[in-house]
Amino acid sequence: MVGAGISTDSGIPDFRSPTSGLYSRLQEYNLPYPEAIFDLRYFLREPQPFLHLARDLLPGHHHPNTAHHFLRLLSDKEVLLRLYTQNIDGLERAAGIPSEKLVEAHGSFSSATCTMCLKSYPGETFQKAVMESKVPLCSSCGGLIKADIVFFGEQLPPRFLLHLTDFPRADLLFVIGTSLEVEPFASLVYAVRASTPRVLINRDSVGPFVSGPQGLNVLELGEVTAGIKQFVQFLGWQQELEELEKNGKQH
Repeated sequence: MVGAGISTDSGIPDFRSPTSGLYSRLQEYNLPYPEAIFDLRYFLREPQPFLHLARDLLPGHHHPNTAHHFLRLLSDKEVLLRLYTQNIDGLERAAGIPSEKLVEAHGSFSSATCTMCLKSYPGETFQKAVMESKVPLCSSCGGLIKADIVFFGEQLPPRFLLHLTDFPRADLLFVIGTSLEVEPFASLVYAVRASTPRVLINRDSVGPFVSGPQGLNVLELGEVTAGIKQFVQFLGWQQELEELEKNGKQH
């Protein structure tokens, strides 16, 4: 389970940090309230704030960091059952994690849908319009096209239901870079078996970890990248991780 905290080293702000978080930087959009940027009704009336934000988050603008390469390494070693991400930046895909291993719980920019007639579009259609500072409109009905990002009150993608079988099967659960404040994603941390260890690599103690390293809970608090590097060192995977990072910078 990963959240915005794994992408801050790629230059993408998290949502809730008091000074650097996304919600604290939205004054320029003159929103009625910060969460309006992900409110469907507001988007239909005023699409520009989200489109402006989307321009900074589109694939290719940012690059995977150590955290993403670590997750890719888990996949390459065939020990990653599934990666559940709250992030919409697509950096897990960019790091080379196979789509079948991914559950993008809050959607992605890889596809888009007309908000009126529900016609499906490739993500590139939405992305091209946004990069040209245009409002993406449906070729069939003229409706507003929205990237398949989950806004407040919208259904999560069908793939999210994989959690019903994935979490009971897990031998170990990593929780990395998330505040565990957004449901239903946050509740997944409780979906593993009682005998399954849970490892938190995070800035703060959250969810079931707030009471400290009890039972099978392991905490590595502080900067996410530093925590991951320490874990990788314990495993003796430094060289493999460095190779992935080096190859990632060449692409």
